[in-house]
Amino acid sequence: MKILVFTEKPFAAAAVKAIENTVNASGNEIRVEENGTKADLLKAVVGANALIVRSDKVDAEVMDAGLPDLKVIVRAGAGYDNIDLQAATERGICVMNTPGQNSNAVAELVFGMMVMMCRNQYNGKSGTELKGKSLGIYAFGQVGRNVARIAKGFGMDIQALDVFVADDVMEAEGVTPVHDVNALFSQNDYVSLHIPATPQTKASIGYDLVMQMPKGGVLVNTARKEVIDEDGLLKALEEREDLRYVSDIKPDKAEEFEKRFASRVFFTPKKMGAQTAEANFNAGVAAAEQAVAYLKDGWNKYQVNK
Repeated sequence: MKILVFTEKPFAAAAVKAIENTVNASGNEIRVEENGTKADLLKAVVGANALIVRSDKVDAEVMDAGLPDLKVIVRAGAGYDNIDLQAATERGICVMNTPGQNSNAVAELVFGMMVMMCRNQYNGKSGTELKGKSLGIYAFGQVGRNVARIAKGFGMDIQALDVFVADDVMEAEGVTPVHDVNALFSQNDYVSLHIPATPQTKASIGYDLVMQMPKGGVLVNTARKEVIDEDGLLKALEEREDLRYVSDIKPDKAEEFEKRFASRVFFTPKKMGAQTAEANFNAGVAAAEQAVAYLKDGWNKYQVNK
């Protein structure tokens, strides 16, 4: 069997070596292509039985180029909105992600950005502390749970909203369950977003929610830019000079945000949540192990399409 690793954003050298060792030990063949375009992917996927990607777009055209050999696509990371799940299902292709492998990296970045904002982006002026402040976590998956773990170390009061997680699970982690998104925003000094971009969540975080935040409220987004209603957020920042927004995903209107509210917003140059050596390594190796297991005996624990 042939496994193709195709990434526009390359894995670290150590991760590539570990991926190659994992695949070679299984008796499968491996091909690694980095810094490629979609045209390169369309050529490379021909004859591949498994495809491992990071943030690369995998649409119906790519899948058709891989048929009839392509059986499984593994996203090295948690988010998988770069893969057309419906197209994969229609073609009988299994799609999996690697949940949890990047979660600590993302959670640590949340606090890096929170500290930066509460210290006024280190501009020399007096700031505030995280200790004793309240944090609302929107979605209590692997990343959300790591955010809660770190928040306890800072001495923060923690709430979380996730309709798919039972109250007792949150309570066991020292987190207070919240069942209404308005309460999550109105009751917390910081709100950290970890929701996926779905038809229900896209553009769902905007003016009405952000305006409910307490004075000095900080919205942190390490999820997806699509969940933000950018016009609504711009309006909220205009009307309330105490609000701040920080994200590792540049908004479509980043230039306008930065021009109008430079001291109250911050965006990393590119999506940085999973950009650590450890997360890069863990996600890559997990993706390789899952691809190998699927080709061997159909193992599909982390399948995300039906």
